[in-house]
Amino acid sequence: MWHRTVSDLMTTSVVRVNRDTGFKEIAKQLAEYDVTAVPVVDDERVVGVVSEADLLRKEAARLDPAGLLPVLHAKPASRAKAEATTAEGLMNSPAVTARPQWTAVEAAQVMERHHVKRLPVVDEADRLVGVISRADLLRVFLRGDSAIREEISGEILLRTLGITPGAIAVRVVGGRVSLKGTVERKSLVPVVVRLCQGVDGVVDVSAELLHRVDDTSSEPGADASRRTGLAM
Repeated sequence: MWHRTVSDLMTTSVVRVNRDTGFKEIAKQLAEYDVTAVPVVDDERVVGVVSEADLLRKEAARLDPAGLLPVLHAKPASRAKAEATTAEGLMNSPAVTARPQWTAVEAAQVMERHHVKRLPVVDEADRLVGVISRADLLRVFLRGDSAIREEISGEILLRTLGITPGAIAVRVVGGRVSLKGTVERKSLVPVVVRLCQGVDGVVDVSAELLHRVDDTSSEPGADASRRTGLAM
């Protein structure tokens, strides 16, 4: 199976700042390039990331001009960030990064785990080579239905599982895959579904599959032509 990697999806023209880049210059870069965060580099090695949230701490820490809002008593670390004037003090370090060879799934899981919208992409020496964003990852789902169907029919069913053409009818509409047909063994059914779920661009998989032999049962004579319906 072929999966688009981070290197296929990432942006290689990346806005970046240095440790000594000032607060206002960082704010200007975020606005000018319409991004929510910028990597901080030192000799092209990523040492941290400054986000909109880091800059907004300074605004949140200011006194309310009308005197109506209570004063926020921030923790020392947050207070230090609110008082910082350069990327060195504002950045989150070490940076959460991605590797060019990662799949879209790996990058998405890291974003979800760390609650970030974009990841600097670094090579083995931690040098910045690109940035991957949520929008970049969603491009996987722009893949056409015909390409998805061809991969499932040719790569998964025929070449990987050895299932003859025509044994399973594959229909793909809007990334939703429907499988209907017959497999030799019952144990193959969840394997077929799982592999189809892993195809780039697939949104959902449903299966109505018959099996000739029930190899999941210890009872003698457990057989043939039973229908298994799965919706994943």
